[in-house]
Amino acid sequence: MRERPGSAVCEHCGAPPPTPPGNRGAPAPAGPRRRDRDEEGRARNARPRDGLGRPLPYGSPGVARQPEGVPRTPAESLTEAQRLLDEGMPFHAHEVLEDAWKAAPEAERELWRGLAQLAVGLTHAARGNAAGGTTLLDRGATAIAPYAETAPYGIDITGLMAWAQELTGRLTGAGTVPAAETAPRLRRQES
Repeated sequence: MRERPGSAVCEHCGAPPPTPPGNRGAPAPAGPRRRDRDEEGRARNARPRDGLGRPLPYGSPGVARQPEGVPRTPAESLTEAQRLLDEGMPFHAHEVLEDAWKAAPEAERELWRGLAQLAVGLTHAARGNAAGGTTLLDRGATAIAPYAETAPYGIDITGLMAWAQELTGRLTGAGTVPAAETAPRLRRQES
């Protein structure tokens, strides 16, 4: 509530504001909202999110999150991530690429982690966070660079590195970039 004084609920936990001192007749405020948990009891934020993954107040309509832990082939992961990037949802694309990273054989983990970082870099850039965008784009490009010679799964490593460098150069000023129009092509285009 510090970020939005006067708000009816905390934008982080959904709790109502505390009752001001001296307001003895008012009902006691509800306790803090309990942490959201999944079926296994792990902490999971159930707040709705917008297309760039920003949390919205509880009860707001949001964009459906990508289900976690979906087994996909590398081709399916790339296809789904590209669809989400093209729709201007790089945060959601990062979730797909993160699943691929977690499921990848050891030799490919840095590749998938780097691709996920590129998607998060675009997310930050689209949100107007130039510093965060630059950091993640640089990390992602560095992580995928060792795969440039082999370009597994038709991934356009060289093109993605050039895209990240170009976008980083554009992030020096204030403002946001349009996510869908700025999205990279993950795979080389067939001629």
